[in-house]
Amino acid sequence: MKEELITEIQNGMLSFLDNGQMEQLHMVLVHVMHIVKIVKIEGLGIEKRVEENEKMLHLFISSKRVEGCSEKTLKYYESTVLKMLNIVNKSTKHIITDDLRLYLSKYQSQKKSSKVTIDNIRRILSSFFSWLEDEDYILKSPVRRIHKIKTGKCIKETYTDEALEHLRDNSNELRDKAMIDLFASTGMRVGELVQLDREDINFNERECVVLGKGDKEREVYFDARTKIHLLQYLKSRTDKNRALFVSLSEPHKRLQISGVELRLRNLGKRLNIQKVHPHKFRRTLATMAIDKGMPIEQVQKLLGHQKIDTTMQYAMVSQANVKIAHRKYIG
Repeated sequence: MKEELITEIQNGMLSFLDNGQMEQLHMVLVHVMHIVKIVKIEGLGIEKRVEENEKMLHLFISSKRVEGCSEKTLKYYESTVLKMLNIVNKSTKHIITDDLRLYLSKYQSQKKSSKVTIDNIRRILSSFFSWLEDEDYILKSPVRRIHKIKTGKCIKETYTDEALEHLRDNSNELRDKAMIDLFASTGMRVGELVQLDREDINFNERECVVLGKGDKEREVYFDARTKIHLLQYLKSRTDKNRALFVSLSEPHKRLQISGVELRLRNLGKRLNIQKVHPHKFRRTLATMAIDKGMPIEQVQKLLGHQKIDTTMQYAMVSQANVKIAHRKYIG
């Protein structure tokens, strides 16, 4: 309770004192509070605290929306922070590092969550409290001393050349064959694929513009085989829907993400190919591109990644090529 009171006083003086004065104020408050007994009246100010927390969260989400975050990301941020605020049950101004450490520890043990999940939560909380600090709502982010959680590197699977050919050869529908080729040759996200319209495809240049994360457009490119299968698929259609990929049955509505994922999963089960899903094509393309010598910066541009570290997580260079490179450059 004393720590909370000290923090609240300091936060109230943020805009009036420099760092040296703030440090002196802290020392004085700690000394004075040492000889003071404080009695907490339960239930007092709960509504005000909840209202203030909701206000801070709303402002934070608004700032992230302005930065260009998708609505899906914003909902994930909001639910993650709100869940923490409800459990910790304190005003944002009074939350300390130990509160968050205890929250993360309990969350992991109760939910049996992976280290990756816990670090994602830590990262979102860090973003929230760093924003509060930058906007001068709090003195210092309590997440500063909670370091990145070591998750270890797990090798994520890619499709083999044989598996890709197997998927293509056993796709009974022209639509599915064209869809698999487009995924494999462009590395686009499933959300980008389902938004494409017929007129978005430039068959002469074998390219199209997709709308990626943060509503950012980028060009992607496809090979000759994809061009042939796309043209065959479009020629076979009798509907007037402008969407590039539509459902097989009438009224031939635009294909949704869940529909694409389900179709590929069922195809994988039928062919006994493990973990067939859209994102695996993306990872396969990145790995193959780097494996064949494409500069990582170009792969980053191809996939539409903002940070090159994200691209590196997708790519796995084969050990055989490392050996060849060692002999070429080092001897």
